Amino acid sequence: MSLVKPASTPYEFFKPTSKVVPAAINMVGFEFDGTACFRKGTVEGPNALREVSFGIESYSPYQEKDIEEQDAIYDLGNLVVGNTNDIDQNWQIGTDNFFKLINKDNIKNNTRVITIGGEHSISYAPIKTYLEAFDELVLLHLDAHADLRDGYEGHHYSHASIIRRALDHFKPGHELIQYGIRSGTKDEYKYMNEHRTIRKSLEDFLNSVKSISDERAIYLTLDLDYFDPSFFPGTGTPEPGGETFHSFISLIKILTNKNFVGCDVVELSPSIDKTGNSSVFAAKVIRELSIALSR
Repeated sequence: MSLVKPASTPYEFFKPTSKVVPAAINMVGFEFDGTACFRKGTVEGPNALREVSFGIESYSPYQEKDIEEQDAIYDLGNLVVGNTNDIDQNWQIGTDNFFKLINKDNIKNNTRVITIGGEHSISYAPIKTYLEAFDELVLLHLDAHADLRDGYEGHHYSHASIIRRALDHFKPGHELIQYGIRSGTKDEYKYMNEHRTIRKSLEDFLNSVKSISDERAIYLTLDLDYFDPSFFPGTGTPEPGGETFHSFISLIKILTNKNFVGCDVVELSPSIDKTGNSSVFAAKVIRELSIALSR
């Protein structure tokens, strides 16, 4: 049985493939929104951002590089996900297929993975794999929400508990840095403050990333509701007070000079934004991340 299925259309600047290409950038979609608790629709996210990617330029004026000049960038399509009445089983099938497709040995051999969702629960598989591959990984978490609940609405692997589930696999050398958080429970904020994972200003966050050793691996999990809903309305759980595209570019410019090894981008819900602007926004985010990951 195949682990992936072709996307409706590959991302414009990526070569389609059904097998992981070693020592290259491999993008894979995870179409799932089963635990979404407010507004669903992120199941459509992976294909939506691909379908509009033809409308953006390949050249990044921010990084002064062209994605078309990068040879080793591939689109694997979307993971095969369960299609049953059991939400957790559907998620598990997709997650298991990710583990079968990509493992820590791939990652250690300079295979860089971009996973696109889908709701934030889909990030569990890539984050766990990267934590296994790098004993001193720094996990950067950009999000409107803390995602530190120990399960939510009966789902242990909920979109609201992804960072808590990642912490289950932390080793002493791992580090969590969170920014953009503006919604959470009292207990979640207590944890972030006591463990000093949260950065409360853009300056502090960027300085924290700058201070990471150039040799230390960095993985980014980006929930698109990090951005203010005035810029990015196409997400299921919008929160006022978010960040701008330019704050993201400030991070990208730092990551290009670091050991940036992989990322996931989640929570695009295209049907919520009928203009299609949010899908284009997400496609441009992918362009910048792909260039930053290029060697």
